[in-house]
Amino acid sequence: MEHRIATIGSHSALQILKGAKDEGFGTIAVCEREKSWPYRRFKVADSIIELDRMSSFPETENELIKENAILIPHASFMNIMSIGQIENLKVPYFGNKSILKWESDRTLQREWLRKAGLTLPGIFKKPEDIDVPAIVKFHGAKGGKGFFLAKSGEEFHRKIEEHHGKTYIIQEYIVGAPIYIHYFHSPLDDELEVMSFDKRYESNVDSIGRIAAKDQLDMGLETSYNITGNVPMVIRESLLPQVFEMGEAVVEASRKIEGRGLIGPFSLETVITPELQFYVFEISARIVAGTNPYINGSPYTALRYKEPMSTGRRIAREIRQAIKDRELHKVLG
Repeated sequence: MEHRIATIGSHSALQILKGAKDEGFGTIAVCEREKSWPYRRFKVADSIIELDRMSSFPETENELIKENAILIPHASFMNIMSIGQIENLKVPYFGNKSILKWESDRTLQREWLRKAGLTLPGIFKKPEDIDVPAIVKFHGAKGGKGFFLAKSGEEFHRKIEEHHGKTYIIQEYIVGAPIYIHYFHSPLDDELEVMSFDKRYESNVDSIGRIAAKDQLDMGLETSYNITGNVPMVIRESLLPQVFEMGEAVVEASRKIEGRGLIGPFSLETVITPELQFYVFEISARIVAGTNPYINGSPYTALRYKEPMSTGRRIAREIRQAIKDRELHKVLG
C-alpha cells in the first residue's frame, strides 16, 4: 500500500499537502470541523478527517496508520499536544522527535545554539538586572503572542501580570534587521540546503511605526509581536557563506545533543546589526510558516532545482527518495 502524507490543517499545511501531491503522494488533512474549507477549496487534500476540537488529534492515530500515512509536523502540533503525546504517537512521523524538547524550552535552545558557537543575545537572570531594553519571550510555538519589551524591572513586573504562570526568558533586545533563515538538512546525503528567507509581519509592532512618536505616547500604545504574516526576502549574497556556516554548525551540534540530530527543515531566527553581525535568537526544528510565500520555490531553490521546490515539496521528495532507497527509517522519528 502506497504511503500517504498527512498533517494538521493549519500553519503550513497548504504548502505541505501541495508539495506532497507534486511528488505523487496521496494526502490527508486533519482539521477542526469549521476550519476544513481551505483544504477543500484549494484541492490539496485527497481526504479530510474532521474533528470537533484539535485536542482530540491523537484519537485519529489508528485511522492514519490504516491509511499508511506519514505525519509532517509543524508548529500547530506543538500547540495542541504535549511533547510526551507527540513522542508517544505510533503513526510514522517525519523528523526527529527527540529534538522537540530542545526546541520547546528556550533554555535548552540556548544551550544548543551555544554548542554551535553562534552569537547570542544576553539573558537577564532576574528582572531587577534589566539595564538595557529587553524582550520577554514565552516558551513554546505561539507565533510571538504575548512577547513584550521592558526597559526596567519595574516595567517588567507591570507587564508580566497578565501572563501569570507562564514560563519565560528575558532576552537582550538587539537592534538590527530581523531575518529568518530556512534550511533543509538531508540525512540521506548529509547535505545542508538554504531554501529561503523571510521577515515576519507582526501586530502591532509593524504598524505602530506609521503613527507619529508623539501620538504613540499620547495614545499609550504598547508594542506586541503577534505574527500575522510573512514577507519574502533575498539577502546580500556576500552574507551567504555565514548563513551556510551557521546552519552547518547547528546541524553538527544537534548530533551531539540528540544522536541522529536534525532531520529535514529547520529555521534560525536572526537579527543582523549594522556591522553585519548575525545574532541568533532561536531555532525552530521543523518547517516554519515563513516558507509559505515560496510554494512555487524561492530564488535559492531555483538555483538548485529544475522545477518549483517549496520546503513542503522538499520534505515529500526526501520521503520519496528514502522509500526508493529503502532507507525510510533514516527520515522518520
